[in-house]
Amino acid sequence: MRLAIATLIAVSALTAAPAALAASSGPSSSGGGGGFDAPAPQTPKEIGRAAYNDGLRAMKKADKAAANAAKATDPRKQEKATKQATSSYERARDEFTVAVQNVGTMHEAWNGLGYSLRKLGNYPAALTAYDKALSLRPSYAEAIEYRGEAYLALNRVDDAKQAYLDLYAADRKLADQLLVAMKTWVSQKRSTSSEADASTVDALDQWVQERAQIAGQTASLTREGAGASWR
Repeated sequence: MRLAIATLIAVSALTAAPAALAASSGPSSSGGGGGFDAPAPQTPKEIGRAAYNDGLRAMKKADKAAANAAKATDPRKQEKATKQATSSYERARDEFTVAVQNVGTMHEAWNGLGYSLRKLGNYPAALTAYDKALSLRPSYAEAIEYRGEAYLALNRVDDAKQAYLDLYAADRKLADQLLVAMKTWVSQKRSTSSEADASTVDALDQWVQERAQIAGQTASLTREGAGASWR
């Protein structure tokens, strides 16, 4: 955890100077010759909100590029899309960092920071950001789901299971999303894990199948499921 926090602080330091520069820049009055009056300095809240919105745009652009890379069959197009995704995730990370530096209580920005860090493969720092988001808003289902996927990437299977159970009671759609991520993890581990890890993979595979069955059986008890049964 100390390493994750240190990594997050390092990321913040990289963007602190640009943020300060952005806050202080702008045309100033020359005292004559038709100069413009200097605009009022932006407040931290305004800077943070603007950075958050820029981060969201970069994140959506990155997700789109990543999707294009996943479905590309031409190696050159795949490589180009992957680079675009990485660049945009880095931009999103930097913007969300500026946002939380200026408005530390913005749980959405912490969640976005965790998301971009996770997509860049920095899972410990991503967990730190998700933990911060959830400390500000414990019931934040999206952060719970994203953190569950980060747990999977770090092979913290029990923590991922608990994330699913928490979501199952609060947000079935996101619970299903995490269950799909678990299935993907099992499939990937089947081809890469050693025999020593096989028991862990098998255990999660069985658990996922059981939870999927339970979810299917109880779907009709929800309003959505009950409505679907009449169609």
